[in-house]
Amino acid sequence: MIPVNIRPDQATQEVMEFGRKLGEGMKHLLELDEIETGVTAKETVHREDKLRLYHFIHPDGEGPTNPVPTLIVYALVNRPYMTDIQEDRSMVRGLLKGGQDVYLIDWGYPDRADRFLTLDDYINGYLDRCVDVLRERHGVEAVNVLGICQGGTFSLCYSALHGDKVRNLITMVTPVDFHTPDNLLGHWSKHVDVDLVVDTLGNVPGELLNWTYLMLKPYRLMGQKYLQMVDQLEQSDSARNFMRMEKWIFDSPDQAGEAFRQFMKDFFQDNKLIKGQVRLGGHTVDLGNITMPVLNVYATKDHLVPPNASIPLQDFVGTSDYREIAFKGGHIGIYVSGRAMREIPPAISEWLDARR
Repeated sequence: MIPVNIRPDQATQEVMEFGRKLGEGMKHLLELDEIETGVTAKETVHREDKLRLYHFIHPDGEGPTNPVPTLIVYALVNRPYMTDIQEDRSMVRGLLKGGQDVYLIDWGYPDRADRFLTLDDYINGYLDRCVDVLRERHGVEAVNVLGICQGGTFSLCYSALHGDKVRNLITMVTPVDFHTPDNLLGHWSKHVDVDLVVDTLGNVPGELLNWTYLMLKPYRLMGQKYLQMVDQLEQSDSARNFMRMEKWIFDSPDQAGEAFRQFMKDFFQDNKLIKGQVRLGGHTVDLGNITMPVLNVYATKDHLVPPNASIPLQDFVGTSDYREIAFKGGHIGIYVSGRAMREIPPAISEWLDARR
């Protein structure tokens, strides 16, 4: 047994310092006002049911240099303001700074009226109509699409079915092969009775899914983070940033039952995307029909979408213009870390500008 050398005076000092930091942090938390969701000015250019299509306004009043608009397609399972979480941690602002004209789909919060929405409704319906809005507003035949996580999977399906409307496709932390050995979420999903869940609950509670994601790394995400929290709460600005992240983590929309059923069965359980067996609106999704340029961005330390789940994309798309960017970070860090802001939006902008 290795002896543990604990000095009582040192331990006492650490406990007192922890208490001091906690007290200062509580003071800053009590002084916080409403935590904003998204920091860049935007306008609503289209609305349909729960969906809102936003157009971002450059904070310095500058106009875009790229005439082809870029549409961000986020996942259903979290809120899209992660892409614009704070002034110095905003992928949206990074793209604006790079001269892109940026739009974003906010899927909203499904309720019981949305119980029977399908993936066809989301992809061939809502997403397609948003693309048409941009095409008409800008007088272009095709737009740039940037899909994130599940939104990236949606974007792949959309690009395979509506390739004439997509000029360039960017996927970020996007699952393609759902059955890689290191995909813990994929392994768990295989054992879920999806029919029982949806038939019993109707819409699937976002809170249920959120706790599932947290359990993928329980010590780091539910223990260690809050022990380290006291250091972040010492300053009012860092306290606000911490709470902004906490708000996003626990701001989880419910999932429309039928869309959840199909996504779980076709993608997670049966891995139909890479098999060419996903059916949407009477059509089969063939990734080989994706012939526009593709930029695939993945995170090397991603615990939700392991690199091995994203990298196979190159083997299935039909384009000869394919590029990958491997970001040294995690699933969240790719949106909000300082290094990500220095690397990812400029790289995307440069890639898009070369393919106007």
